[in-house]
Amino acid sequence: MFATPAVAAIDFSRDIQPIFSENCYHCHGPDAAKRKGDLRLDQEKDAKSGGAIVPGKADESELVKRLFSHDPEEVMPTPKSNRKLTEAQKQLVKQWIAEGAKWGRHWAFEPVKRPPVPAGAKHPIDAFVRAKLAEKKMAPAARADEATLVRRLYLDLTGLPPDSSAKSSGMSGRSKPAGSELETKNLTLGTATLVDRLLASEHFGERWAWDWLDAARYADSNGYQGDPERTMWPWRDWVVNAINANMPYDQFTVWQIAGDLLPAATAEQKLATGFNRNHMINGEGGRIAEETRVENVMDRVETTGTVWMGLTLSCTKCHDHKFDPLTQRDYYGLYDVFNQTSEDGKGRSGQAAPAMDMSTPAELERSRKANAAVDQIADEVDAFELKKFPRAAGKPLSESAAFDLPGNLPAYIAKTIPRNRGVDPLLEAIGYFKGKDDAYTKLLQRLLAAQREKVAAAGAVTKVMVMDALPKARETFVLDKGAYDKPLTTKVSFATPAVLPAMSKEAPKNRLGLAQWLVRRDNPLTARVTVNRFWQSIFGIGLVKTAEDFGVQGEMPVHRDLLDWLAAEFMESGWDVKHLIKLIVMSETYQQSSKVTDPSDPDNRLLARGPRFRLPSWALRDQALALSGLLNPKLGGPSVKPYQPEGIWEEATFGKKTYVQDHGESLYRRTLYVFWRRIVGPTMLFDNSTRQVCAVKATRTNTPLHALVTLNDTTYVEAARVLAEKVLISPGDDSQHLQHAFHIVTNRDAKGEELAVLQKQLAKLRPQAAQDAARLLKVGEHKSDTHLNAVEHAAWTSLCLMLLNLDEVVTKE
Repeated sequence: MFATPAVAAIDFSRDIQPIFSENCYHCHGPDAAKRKGDLRLDQEKDAKSGGAIVPGKADESELVKRLFSHDPEEVMPTPKSNRKLTEAQKQLVKQWIAEGAKWGRHWAFEPVKRPPVPAGAKHPIDAFVRAKLAEKKMAPAARADEATLVRRLYLDLTGLPPDSSAKSSGMSGRSKPAGSELETKNLTLGTATLVDRLLASEHFGERWAWDWLDAARYADSNGYQGDPERTMWPWRDWVVNAINANMPYDQFTVWQIAGDLLPAATAEQKLATGFNRNHMINGEGGRIAEETRVENVMDRVETTGTVWMGLTLSCTKCHDHKFDPLTQRDYYGLYDVFNQTSEDGKGRSGQAAPAMDMSTPAELERSRKANAAVDQIADEVDAFELKKFPRAAGKPLSESAAFDLPGNLPAYIAKTIPRNRGVDPLLEAIGYFKGKDDAYTKLLQRLLAAQREKVAAAGAVTKVMVMDALPKARETFVLDKGAYDKPLTTKVSFATPAVLPAMSKEAPKNRLGLAQWLVRRDNPLTARVTVNRFWQSIFGIGLVKTAEDFGVQGEMPVHRDLLDWLAAEFMESGWDVKHLIKLIVMSETYQQSSKVTDPSDPDNRLLARGPRFRLPSWALRDQALALSGLLNPKLGGPSVKPYQPEGIWEEATFGKKTYVQDHGESLYRRTLYVFWRRIVGPTMLFDNSTRQVCAVKATRTNTPLHALVTLNDTTYVEAARVLAEKVLISPGDDSQHLQHAFHIVTNRDAKGEELAVLQKQLAKLRPQAAQDAARLLKVGEHKSDTHLNAVEHAAWTSLCLMLLNLDEVVTKE
């Protein structure tokens, strides 16, 4: 039997403020420029003056009269606003006023206090969840079977499926929920052993670095037209290593925002500041450098606001926030702290100063050889042009027939010596002379190839863009509508948003002070926002669904007490990430079966069952490589270029960038290490952020179009071929081979009816394979075992590809 829940009192933050925010703040909120009728409803003093809200007297309150009015000239919200309160919402506001209109602050701006843990469960997470379920007269699901739970833990903690040691990890291997108290205790101990092993795995850092790279907008190129390459991968590797080392999150934060400002900063601390240089860089022709620089500063402000505060600061770039108590001056107070670096916005380089030189001898030697090759071929071009475009001895080429060439060619040829001609001029010249002078065209093509190698070699010399501080502070002014060239007379200096706790007077007024303020115990946002993202990654949806927005337009958490308890625990544990994750996955809430038993909560917001959602595309690729045995587990290093359809880069860059595929073990690295071109991301990913701006909310999709990748992409077909080979060389008959393949991909034994379906499918595939065997077995570079029957191998390849696409396999259950 469930206890009858008490009727909850009206809570301003939970019940009233969301109504005001959605329907009223646009005209009666923080933005003074857009405020109507001299009425402000986001602050208690203003709302209760002038008769709009008369506490205890709803019928005398002008707000109530306007809400219930039928006169289109008086009713609020106005019909033209396209906003409308439901009858229930109007009655709630009326009742709230009648009961005294007790005010409150937005929940996310309240201090983080550890709430008492409800009775009824040993684990604090379970106690909070079950208390909420009892209110809704719902019961938690049973524990997931061990095979499902093991796979779930592997995927969540390492991003990879279970390996062959999963059964010897301390878990019993039973496939049904535990029965006796002793069995439950043993199973819990086994789970803890497995969790500890996975937390200690070097692949833990790779899995959790992915989410951070999305937030940090990490890529291997600048973006925009031309999309020059950059070498930020050492920063990416630093992130993986920091996560594996369980660097406290407060330190992780300080180093990335202000590592260069720490006393006697080390190279590693400076490298960490690459976080704030991961933004795009616009180096298009005719681009104004100051405009680029200002946009980069704004990107840092807005990324910091999203990642650590969960606030939509971009709204305040041009005006006061329409919903949250954030002003334009607040924005530029933060802008000032990121405005004090020597970056100047000039050029197109992906290694723009300030940058750390992390080059290797091999990189420098390649660059030296490339420069020498350009000089040699340029001399040949110069000698050829001396004959092709004759001129008087000692006279420049501009006094020859070269000056009469059409288009841009005079500037490219007559006025520019060969060694200084870039890729674009050479492409135009080759296009013009092709068919007119084959010898000259071939010479220009050689120079083009040499120049491309020179550019590639220079770009491959590892330099990581980092942060620094100007010796003399740059003045900061509020910008009119955010325009770089329209500063107002309002001069500002660094300050944190006024709605949040003030910085201490002793704190440095720079990025270091900002970073330390973000991770102070009295900051109400950072821990909540961070814990919520970890929960989102594990359960598929955060305790606050709007992970990017903890403002008044964001969602009120269903489990607010649980969020606050976890936030307090996270801070008081020393910002221990592995402790937080272990705490979550060791709960019965996490370990529940994901089977739906109560359809009244389709999104599982009350957490009556375990998580179940489609794996992201990066994890699907990693899983296929791991299950087949192809995965190269190497950590770190320069980004790799695996299989990709031809012409993708060329089409996106007007032929200026050519994709040169890697070979050998580089083809089988984890997706974390795949080269990310900003304007056209890795083609095997169909649901990821674009890495152009900060993204903290997963984009999960599920359409038949995904099968174009998971059934046809070279990596998946090759993985299926290698998996089939692994199965066929194992002892046994068809039935045993099917059971073996099924167990590899699902981590459980196939049921009788499932085996029957697979047998039937295999019988269909064998005659088809006779026609396609030769072609299918050549997909990918991994050489097939020629001792196997080709037709049989092809049939099993198709079957294994089907298994890799089972709903159960592409889903985390």
